[in-house]
Amino acid sequence: MDDSVFEEWDELSSDFKELEVTNKTYMEKLEEIDSYQKKCLKHIEHQKYRIGVIEKALKDLSKQPEYKERVDELQEGIFKRVAHLHEIEQTLPRKNGVYLKIILGNVNVSILNKEEKFKYKDEYEKFKLVLSIIGFVMSLLNLSVRFRPLELSFIFLLVWYYCTLTIRESILKVNGSRIKGWWRLHHFLSTVAAGILLIWPDTQTWAQFRTQFMWFNAYISVVQYLQFRYQRGVLYRLKALGERHNMDITIEGFHSWMWRGLSFLLPFLFFGYVFQLYNAYVLYLLSYSPTSTWHVPVLSLMFLILFIGNTATTIMVIPDKVKEKVKLRYHYVGQRLSGNIKENHDGHLKKQE
Repeated sequence: MDDSVFEEWDELSSDFKELEVTNKTYMEKLEEIDSYQKKCLKHIEHQKYRIGVIEKALKDLSKQPEYKERVDELQEGIFKRVAHLHEIEQTLPRKNGVYLKIILGNVNVSILNKEEKFKYKDEYEKFKLVLSIIGFVMSLLNLSVRFRPLELSFIFLLVWYYCTLTIRESILKVNGSRIKGWWRLHHFLSTVAAGILLIWPDTQTWAQFRTQFMWFNAYISVVQYLQFRYQRGVLYRLKALGERHNMDITIEGFHSWMWRGLSFLLPFLFFGYVFQLYNAYVLYLLSYSPTSTWHVPVLSLMFLILFIGNTATTIMVIPDKVKEKVKLRYHYVGQRLSGNIKENHDGHLKKQE
């Protein structure tokens, strides 16, 4: 029995030596990867610089008719090269934006593994879903009872939620998400608006606006749930077609993946935008109340800005998404004809291995 203890230690020591060798190899590979990353980044910068020089030269050549055909061919090649360089950049670490540098410093938040990128994006979507459900429940509770600590808890949750979204979306942006600038700005503005609501005194004007605000949040929570469910179905189909970008995400407005079912979701979205406009209007009227504080007109202006930004951005994006929907449909038909895509007995898309 006593000898077995020493034998186990000797065996464990042997395993530890193997661990040391493996760890040494691991550290060498890390240094090697770092070296290759720097080389790739250097080559990318060189490619971009030379492409810029060539594009300037092409502007002069394009004015000469005899070079028109060759210039068109070269411009098409440049377009493909730039797109390829963008794909390569997604596999390399990227620098943090100004906002992330302020919040996190120079911590590297690049996710290089495609599967890990998808997991992070999926966790982001689940985070939004869970908080939407909690927000819906708390909105109904606040509609049922008038309890100031409960109101403040809910509004503080909104501050934390939107502030967290701004950080998570900045990380998604570093990792290649194509979310439009307005939707990120939307969450920054929402954070500020929630902060103003948090410090809004419990006056008569707040009591008059309170019920409407809780109904607004309950409705937004329902819309976000519909977005989440719809996105799951769309991403499944697009992933089967091999057309999906890993870091595309849902937003409080139009979706980068909204190609099918536009007629279903758009009315819900636009009704939410009109609700924002109605909030701005009611707050504007309340700003003339004797009990009004500076919070009321400022919030009225912020809801108006959110309405204008959401509506304008959605309307501008719809034509592009309709074109992409048509493109996707033709691609799907082509895949079906080639035998790469089939439907299972449930009517879902399945990719042939």
